[in-house]
Amino acid sequence: MTAIHRPPARGLTPLLVPLLLGGLVVLALGVYGRAHTPTGHAVGVAGFSAALPMKAWLTTGALVLAVVQVVSALSMWGKLGIAIPPAVHRWSGRLAFLLTIPVAFHCLYALGLQYDVPRVLAHSLLGCFFYGVFTAKMLALPKRDTPGWTLPVLGGLAFTALVGLWLTSAFWFFTAVGVKV
Repeated sequence: MTAIHRPPARGLTPLLVPLLLGGLVVLALGVYGRAHTPTGHAVGVAGFSAALPMKAWLTTGALVLAVVQVVSALSMWGKLGIAIPPAVHRWSGRLAFLLTIPVAFHCLYALGLQYDVPRVLAHSLLGCFFYGVFTAKMLALPKRDTPGWTLPVLGGLAFTALVGLWLTSAFWFFTAVGVKV
């Protein structure tokens, strides 16, 4: 009798907790951003002339590092034909995330979640979504029993959200206000 080896089933159950917690992060940021009374005060603009240039440049830096993330991920999945050390992927992600923290803090603390202008509404929602999907990806990362598409999809969603955040903030700033430091 021949034994048939079947790969272990990879259901969606291991993703429930990461997706649930990611959704809670989205909800919590949105509720806090809306319920919190915006202070209107810039926080930590060291080295920059004002909060908007700081946010535009930090978001641009995060976007550049996110591109490094995508390229290094494609390399790790064998899609490029070149080998980029996994440490490049890990550190570019860590640095990109760190660059977003002062921006998000300023957005939530000083401005709150706004919906009066469509660009600002899209930016606010994308910001909440970015941290939610980032949370889900980080929680799904150590799980070996998740479906194979989990990390590429969550990483792609995080990258897409970051591109949207850049377009609705830094790109708007550089084209409407000008390139300032």
